[in-house]
Amino acid sequence: MRTRPLKVALLGCGVVGSEVARIMTTHADDLAARIGAPVELAGVAVRRPSKVRAGIDPALVTTDATALVKRGDIDVVVEVIGGIEPARTLITTAFEHGASVVSANKALLAQDGAALHAAADEHDADLYYEAAVAGAIPLIRPLRESLAGDKVNRVLGIVNGTTNFILDKMDSTGAGYQEALDEATALGYAEADPTADVEGFDAAAKAAILAGIAFHTRVRLDDVYREGMIEVTAADFASAKAMGCTIKLLAICERAADGGSVTARVHPAMIPLTHPLASVRGAYNAVFVESDAAGQLMFYGPGAGGAPTASAVLGDLVAVCRNKLSGATGPGDSAYTQLPVSPMGEVVTRYHISLDVADKPGVLAQVATVFAEHGVSIDTVRQQGRLDGGGDASLVVVTHRASDASLTGTVEALRNLDTVRGVASIMRVEGE
Repeated sequence: MRTRPLKVALLGCGVVGSEVARIMTTHADDLAARIGAPVELAGVAVRRPSKVRAGIDPALVTTDATALVKRGDIDVVVEVIGGIEPARTLITTAFEHGASVVSANKALLAQDGAALHAAADEHDADLYYEAAVAGAIPLIRPLRESLAGDKVNRVLGIVNGTTNFILDKMDSTGAGYQEALDEATALGYAEADPTADVEGFDAAAKAAILAGIAFHTRVRLDDVYREGMIEVTAADFASAKAMGCTIKLLAICERAADGGSVTARVHPAMIPLTHPLASVRGAYNAVFVESDAAGQLMFYGPGAGGAPTASAVLGDLVAVCRNKLSGATGPGDSAYTQLPVSPMGEVVTRYHISLDVADKPGVLAQVATVFAEHGVSIDTVRQQGRLDGGGDASLVVVTHRASDASLTGTVEALRNLDTVRGVASIMRVEGE
């Protein structure tokens, strides 16, 4: 074993960073044995140096992250501060000064992954980011390495624990969205401002990363269609149960049947209770991968939290340190296919549409005509009169597979019918 330690700079010492530092200290001997050399925490960049950080030598703490990554004796930089800047500049500076990087920064990787990979290649450095998607669940490495010889066609997953907790609570207890969100906040599953989670921004960043790796093409955050889950209601869950389904916020990345393009999207969807993702409860994550040779694979586990995310960071740290010792680098950016990302309008799936209509003869025929005129085939229809005696009814239509553009045109036409009071909800049906 080499006696000179590999030096690690830690950028950020919050929930994840403090766990990384703790594991590096408490498992130092095991890490050294696995790597073939000791690893030493050489510096910790933070915003508030006066804060007490248990187990970390105050002499290592600095507010000058730029100086830390420029030191020249740093072998690996671990970036867990998040956001776009200063993380982007710090990572590229680290490459320029001879360090490899381990990051958990999904937003930055989804936006500028190609440029960061290019910078790493230019300086013969590694860029690893297992922790950027699905926390402790090994997912990036299986897609990038274990399935490198296979053709991945679809990645379908629950990649945000906050939203899964909220939807699971609504499903299991009948709670409304706000009530379930309040409980998630009280338990620490939701941030004080949950927008990034419940509006799908967090999941969309992860979908961009997954699609890029799975399909060997460049997919940016702007390429991902996104819908949040704040409009999902108890009535939607009742309809889902009537169909033998539940509702999940899904990240879906697909290769077109002809192989000529890809799509990436995030939105709530009904999935059959028989699908493996339907049984994912609480704040857990799960990702379902479909490939030509391996078939169907599912990865499941805690998708967030200090210790689970730190586990993924440390796994990358071990791999990068081994590469440092051998003088090699691991797998980099693979975008050789250069497939275009198709717009959402070309996505084909099934739909569940709930309409508020006048409760009188001929309405169903009018609605069916609109669907037919737009080339959307109806699978089932369920009509129920209102109990308030208001003369309206609820009409639930489930379609066969159709393009999103066709469905959008159908809904616009339905809204123009005098007998349609409103479109209560539209939800895609996946996993069948």
